[in-house]
Amino acid sequence: MDLENAKAQMRKGVLEFCILSVLSKGDAYATDLLNKLKESELIVVEGTLYPLLTRQKNAGLLSYRWEESTQGPPRKYYALTDQGREVLKELETSWKKLIEAVDSVTTKI
Repeated sequence: MDLENAKAQMRKGVLEFCILSVLSKGDAYATDLLNKLKESELIVVEGTLYPLLTRQKNAGLLSYRWEESTQGPPRKYYALTDQGREVLKELETSWKKLIEAVDSVTTKI
């Protein structure tokens, strides 16, 4: 078993949930999202983040706006839509159930 690959797959599986969760606390620029995820030890690269943001935007979960920046070109800030907030609530419930199920199995070993 490739342990590093297994760890990476687990992180990828929760990444979309984590993005929605971060954005539930306020609008964010992609670099802000990357930094927040890295602070939580979810190492993500731009090549992974941008397709996820695009997919979530196309699904109606996110919107974005452009803001001028004093440090270069305008920045795209992402925000949750009402649909994104509903999906996040459902994911939070599913996440809690998954944690309980995994804890139940792993503590019985």
